Order: sequence, then structure tokens, then C-alpha cells
Amino acid sequence: MPLNSVNTNIGAQVALQSLNRTNDDMAVTQKRISTGLRVADAKDDGAAFAVAQKVRANVAGLTSANEQLGSAKGVVDTTLSSLNAISTKMGDIQKTLVKLADAKVTGDERTAYQAQFQKQVAEVDRFILDSTYNGYSLLTTAAQTAQQGNITTVRNESGGTFTISAIANADTLTFSTAADPATAVAAPTQAQAQAMLDGTSTGAGAPKNFKDVMAAIGTALNQLGNDSNAVDSQITYNKSKMDALETGLGALVDADLAKESARMQALQIKQQLGTQSLSIANQAPQSLLSLFR
Repeated sequence: MPLNSVNTNIGAQVALQSLNRTNDDMAVTQKRISTGLRVADAKDDGAAFAVAQKVRANVAGLTSANEQLGSAKGVVDTTLSSLNAISTKMGDIQKTLVKLADAKVTGDERTAYQAQFQKQVAEVDRFILDSTYNGYSLLTTAAQTAQQGNITTVRNESGGTFTISAIANADTLTFSTAADPATAVAAPTQAQAQAMLDGTSTGAGAPKNFKDVMAAIGTALNQLGNDSNAVDSQITYNKSKMDALETGLGALVDADLAKESARMQALQIKQQLGTQSLSIANQAPQSLLSLFR
């Protein structure tokens, strides 16, 4: 191939190839700077991108699982608030029963305490009926109109589940035996109040023993308290897992912006030099004109 040719300019071809490579490298660097990612799509690194997409899906799944766990926590905590109110009201009921168990309390005074006992029991019934979250309740009674029963919710990104057991017979949490809390419960006599307090109330139609109702409330509080803590622990674990996944994802696909910035400046200088080199190479055939003068 002739070295002195206007048809083939070797110097210009080399300069152009070098400039094209520089421009390609600049496009890659600009993409990394603008997205903040070393691997923004499958063209950058197919294997790394496939792994990154799987990790992103896992993070999305955990986020969704925590949303569902949050809903379950709402049901549990609402039920716990009702149980706390019931346990507090039991203190008032016990004080009233002590008054009713006193044989010296008679006449209008006894009638007043009996009415007070009936009102307090009706309050407990309403606490049970109102223990609903989004139309769902964990306190299962004959009078409950909300959706009742155990709650099974997704706990993680792979579809694992978490079950919260309902209080199967919430009628044990109150002295009332009526399905309707507006129905007045029978007021205990002095002997019945005494038997309720000392745990000797027995037989068909006899009032419930105070300690039996308190034991049922304590069992329910313990069960749902543990369930609430378990839900909180699962939510916290999922958050920690998401943080770990996102850290690993960053190490896999994130760009080192300090490094890319330095690379961009170097490429800009290289591009300027390449452009100048190509310009000089394109002017080389001009020197051949002097041979024909």
C-alpha cells in the first residue's frame, strides 16, 4: 500500500478508531455517572444484572410481607387494648363484689351496688364487641359480628406464613352469659358475691367465679402479648434482612462515582487529543499537493 496516498489515509484511520473507542468509553462512563450504577441493565453485565434483579425482587417481597404483618399487628394490638381495658375494669368489678359480699350492705345501698355491677359487666361486653380492626376480631363470641378466628399472614418473601390464634371462647372473659351486652346480667346476692370471690360458685346457673374470669383474661393477655412481640420481631428481622440485601446489591451494581469522575476527566482530555490528532491526520494528504507545483 503506498504511503503517500489520498485514497487511503492510514494515520486518519488510526486516529478515528482511537477517537471512537474514547467516545464509547465516555458513553459508558456517562451512563454510570447519570444512573449511579455500574450495572444498569443486562447490556452492562448480564450475569450481575440477573442476580441484582432477583435481589430486588426479594426486597420487594419483604417490603410487601412487612405491610401484611403490619395489618396483622393492628388486629393483635387492637385486641390487646381491649383486653387491657377489660383487665382494668375487673379491678372495679372486684371492688363492687366486695361491697356486695358484705352482709351489712342492705336496702338501697345494695340495690345501687348491684346496678353498678351490672353496668360494669355490660362495659366489659362492649369492650369485647368493639375489639375489631378493619372488620376483624380475635375475640370469638356468639355475639361478635366481625370476622373472627385465627389470622394467618405471609411473613417473608418466599411465602412463609405466621399464624395468630384467636381467643376461641371470649365469653370466658366476662361474667355475662348474655349474647347481647345490653341485656342486664343478673345481680348477685350477698351469698353469690361471696362465693364468686372465694371461688366456690358452682352449679347450673350459678355466677362465674372471679378468679376463673381473671385467669381467662390473664391467659388471653399472655397469648396475644407474645404474639404481638413475635410480629414485632419478624418485622424487625425483615427490615434487617432488607438492609443486608440492599448492601449486597450495592456492592454488586453500584458505580464508584469518585473513580468514574476521574475517568471522565481523563476521557475528556483523551477525546480532545484524539480530535486534534484526527484533524492533523486529515490534513496530511495536503502535503502531496506540493509535489505537483
